[in-house]
Amino acid sequence: MRRHHHMGSIRRSVTLALGLAATLAASVTLSGPAMAASSPIEACGGGSYHVIDSHAYGSSAVTYLLYNGSTNCVVTWKTGAAGNTAWVRAVVQVYGSPGKVDADNYKYYAGPVKVSAPGKCIMWGGSYGSSWYESPFEHCD
Repeated sequence: MRRHHHMGSIRRSVTLALGLAATLAASVTLSGPAMAASSPIEACGGGSYHVIDSHAYGSSAVTYLLYNGSTNCVVTWKTGAAGNTAWVRAVVQVYGSPGKVDADNYKYYAGPVKVSAPGKCIMWGGSYGSSWYESPFEHCD
C-alpha cells in the first residue's frame, strides 16, 4: 500500500516539473518581440543605417536619428531604465508632411518611425517620461 502511494507522489512531482518547464518556455516566447532588437541600428532594420544624431534624457534614454542614404529612422532607446515600463516616444517629420509618431509605455524602446527624405529637411525627436526633445528642421541633405 505504501509503495503504491510513493509511486503516485513521484508521478505528481514529474507532472509539476513539466508544467513549470512549459510555463517558463511560454514566458520566454512572450518576451521575445519586445527585445527583438539589441541596438537602435537593428531596430531600424540594420544594413546601412548609421546614427547621425542623438539626444539624451539624462542616463534614462536616448533618442537616435539614423540614416541609410535615403530613409531616416528614429528610435528612442531606454538605457538606464531598460526593462521598466515607462512612457517613451519617437517622432520624425519631413518638412511639409504629417509627422510619424510611436509612443507608448514600452519596456525597451519606442520606434522605429521612418521617413524617406533624401534632399528634404526633417524634424526628429522623442521623449522619455516628462522629458522631451524636438529638433528644428535640419539634416536637409
